[in-house]
Amino acid sequence: MQKPTTKKMTVFTLSMMTVAAVCSLRGLPMMAKEGLSMISYILFAAVMFLLPASLVAAELGGAFSKERGGIYTWVKAAFGSRWGFTAIWLQWIQNVVWYPTVLAFAAGALAYLFMAPELAGKGIYTGTIILICYWGATFITLAGTKVVSSVTKYGVLLGTVLPGVMIIVLGILWLVQGNPLQFMTASTSIAAAGHGAREMVHPRLFPHITGLGNIAFLAGIILLFAGVEVHAVHANELKDPAKQFPESMFLAMAIIFFLFTLGSLSVAAVIPAQEISLTAGLMQAFSQLLAKFHIEFLTPVIGLLVAFGAIGGVMSWISGPSRGLLETAKQGEIPPFMAKTNKNGMQVNILIIQGIIVTLLALLYFIMDNVSVAFFVLSAMTITLYLTMYIMMYAAAIKLRYTRPDLPRSYKVPGGLYGLCAVAGIGLLGVIFSLIVGFFPPTNLPVGNPVLYVGLVASGMVIFIGLPLWINKIKKPAWKEQ
Repeated sequence: MQKPTTKKMTVFTLSMMTVAAVCSLRGLPMMAKEGLSMISYILFAAVMFLLPASLVAAELGGAFSKERGGIYTWVKAAFGSRWGFTAIWLQWIQNVVWYPTVLAFAAGALAYLFMAPELAGKGIYTGTIILICYWGATFITLAGTKVVSSVTKYGVLLGTVLPGVMIIVLGILWLVQGNPLQFMTASTSIAAAGHGAREMVHPRLFPHITGLGNIAFLAGIILLFAGVEVHAVHANELKDPAKQFPESMFLAMAIIFFLFTLGSLSVAAVIPAQEISLTAGLMQAFSQLLAKFHIEFLTPVIGLLVAFGAIGGVMSWISGPSRGLLETAKQGEIPPFMAKTNKNGMQVNILIIQGIIVTLLALLYFIMDNVSVAFFVLSAMTITLYLTMYIMMYAAAIKLRYTRPDLPRSYKVPGGLYGLCAVAGIGLLGVIFSLIVGFFPPTNLPVGNPVLYVGLVASGMVIFIGLPLWINKIKKPAWKEQ
């Protein structure tokens, strides 16, 4: 009797999964603000972050494919449960900090649905929409309804893929018709620097650097490429992981580079850099492009679709990362009340705590005058937390190659120990540099008091990294028994 064959994942399938996890329209305005320099940022993020993170996570995912917990299991195996818990906590909490930013993007799109674009710049409006959408999504998730999967599926297709293709096509038509390209004009900050130095001002493929504040957006752009470790666990589902996984990652990198670059250039082509809103920049471009081609009646429809895609993305993530935290509750790493689930099997207390944190962070939009500044402050907080987790992941991979060389790995970073150290080393350099840059206020945003900006980002990092270490210190053996 012939044994049934297990269907293997293809290179293309894994590539598409990676693209779906990484690509987001939310980041197009941030990249568009950099003009042609965005190409340097995207290349840096792909080579110094996306590729090494993918390869290292694939090795760890293949080595521990039979164990649940992801980053928790990997770091725990290398450095013990204390740091394993800290790693999974950071993966969870950065996602919590991320929610207000993606929902601010949704709020900006909804302003165009309401035919009131000026609302996108109002902090009270943006904060209110964030709270309504987030708590609505949380209560739907707690109910365990099938609506969540439907919203997620159609949200990606109608709210991300369709608008993404449309903005690229409209951008190409804008170029073909010979319309002026705004990114071919140097931004105000570059122009001022050029005139001050008596230099000819022109668009730059490489950013004009007079200080780290000039490249502060690099940290936010790196964040757009994060999350690849989630799908790296599928490496052992390929027929030939050692050969096919790198192929799938290079294919994913090419597609991501193509989509991010063309999408961002389409926004940058029609809106001057200094006028691009980080939350509503995509809809600013859509509004102008659709009016140019006399189909402006589609503007509110596009606004609805873009908001739907962002909200669908939030709903798909609300319960996901907190599942990892639920596993640590079962292991006795956090107080047992956080392991409580409702009749639908949802981690109710974790989701409520998650919602309270989101509510507190959303208050930034009520107290900050500039919506884009509040957006970037939260983005900077998110990236400092997530990059700290990646540092732990790279360190765990290197240590495990030393301490557990015989651990079965369905995929290994090529080149032996030196190859792994080189790849992880490149990743570490990229992560540490981006982490440092994240503390510098961007020169192309009116951040106001730079001390307050740095204080907010640093406080968020200290509090959210300190919490898991404090919880671990006070944990009791009885937690695991309950």
